[in-house]
Amino acid sequence: MVNMPSKKKTSINQACTLLAQGDLVVMPTETVYGLAADALNGHAVAKIYELKKRPQFNPLIIHVSDYVQAQQWAYFTKVAEILATYFWHTQPSPLTLVLNKKPTNLSSLVTAGLETVAIRVPHHPVALDLLKAYGKPLAAPSANRSLHISPTTTEAVHQSLGPRTPFILDGGPCQVGLESTILDLSGDVPVLLRPGGTPVEMLEEILGHAIHQEVGTTAIKAPGMMKRHYAPQLPLRINCLHAEPGEAFLGFGHNDQPAHLNLSKTGDLKEAAANLFSMLNELDKPGLFKGIAVMPIPLKGLGAALNDRLQRAASSES
Repeated sequence: MVNMPSKKKTSINQACTLLAQGDLVVMPTETVYGLAADALNGHAVAKIYELKKRPQFNPLIIHVSDYVQAQQWAYFTKVAEILATYFWHTQPSPLTLVLNKKPTNLSSLVTAGLETVAIRVPHHPVALDLLKAYGKPLAAPSANRSLHISPTTTEAVHQSLGPRTPFILDGGPCQVGLESTILDLSGDVPVLLRPGGTPVEMLEEILGHAIHQEVGTTAIKAPGMMKRHYAPQLPLRINCLHAEPGEAFLGFGHNDQPAHLNLSKTGDLKEAAANLFSMLNELDKPGLFKGIAVMPIPLKGLGAALNDRLQRAASSES
């Protein structure tokens, strides 16, 4: 067993102390930085809603260290067991499962009063060290103001939360850059609620059949389902071949029109996903631009999640 470096161990211990006394901690994950609270402490979870200014009908994801811990909080069907084992351990990839919850002392604020719970195992060494050290599930939505751009760096966390930013465990830039895919397994048929860092094609390959999708439905069963979400301050236009005068232009792949930034000059969807939120943050300058125009991105693979985030960011509905 490899010993944890003393500086890192001190930071983890400090984070555990803060969580135990009902405070919030910002933790890195492979997707985005999360605003973490003890999922069993209703007062602590309420601080998440208050700091983010998040509607309380919007449930939270609980993060656990492994599949064994996850079984304490939710009922796992055979399908859920297969997916959890594969995507949480065998081939780690960001996947949240919505499952029927067990009768536990999990805060009702976490589930927004629903009989289901959204749960995942993050694939980031710092997040896993924290979860193992703390020993209890952490509710951890993105560490930003509600509806705004999700943070993939500590600088973006400070930019969004300002002077009220809690203690941060710095894990460097997030490698995936898109939130987890959310799959509802609480009923008889798997339902995709939110595309994300795990392409739906990978899920369908493991399951051996197509997955029904309810992306954009009105019923809020999981995070990230509100029509307006992940939004910059500036107006956002998508599927644009060029920018209007005064707009910032966010490119993708080869383009004859000059772009201020390019998600991936080679058209790599994985690179584009990792860059999306950080580049939107960089272009979100109301004093410099009047809006942001984004080039078309193909819908295949991670492109479905990228387009989902951009559509929600561009929506005028909440």
